[in-house]
Amino acid sequence: MALSLKAAPMTPNPAPQPTIALVDDDRNILASVSVALEAEGFKVRSWTDGTEALKVLLAEPPDLAILDIKMPRMDGMQLLERIRAHSRLPVIFLTSKDDEVDEVMGLRLGADDYVTKPFSQRLLVERIRALLRRQAANRAADSGESPSAGAEPPMVRGELSLDPERHLCTWKGQPVTLTVTEFMLLKALAQRPGLVKSRDQLMDLAYGESIYVDDRTIDSHVKRLRKKFKTVDAEFTQIETLYGLGYRYKEK
Repeated sequence: MALSLKAAPMTPNPAPQPTIALVDDDRNILASVSVALEAEGFKVRSWTDGTEALKVLLAEPPDLAILDIKMPRMDGMQLLERIRAHSRLPVIFLTSKDDEVDEVMGLRLGADDYVTKPFSQRLLVERIRALLRRQAANRAADSGESPSAGAEPPMVRGELSLDPERHLCTWKGQPVTLTVTEFMLLKALAQRPGLVKSRDQLMDLAYGESIYVDDRTIDSHVKRLRKKFKTVDAEFTQIETLYGLGYRYKEK
């Protein structure tokens, strides 16, 4: 009797786990964040020393790095500067509450975003996912691939263009480099020009309803947004402050 052989069904290869490099001299933060990221499906490699981390980050680049700013021997900004000499690896800074100067310097050196201590691990995971989505979309665009199914289409508001899938922002055709948080706030304002968004609404959009940040945090983000756009166009006035109410975006 002839035997009928059926081919075993092909099972798709699982998507590789993104690798996250975590560099912080606080072992408690390393341990808690590593556990949280591994629970979300990430591979985590961690170091307490920037000098040791640099050797591996350049030899075996991860998908994203999280760097503490204040570390002995080689601090986060020195480490970022050396990384940027070789790669565009996405980088998130961990910074203390009062280190706004350090935040600004870090962003100038090429950090993609920053999270202020103490921070919600859920917030950190969302920032990581947003940067990895941007990285994947940029790679796909560079290779000529079509946008993924369900990709959020670009938004155009007058001279402003926002591409959420690739995390790209342009004003009058000129690129404006924004952190993940700045991009989210701008998109929230530009989605409905003329509509006032309170600071509480913007805080919920950027940080989630369960995370408290004070009003000055949103004000600092908006101040930095305006400054970045004014660098491209000194006449930029699209983000308006309504004292006692919040902010709104005017299209014209």
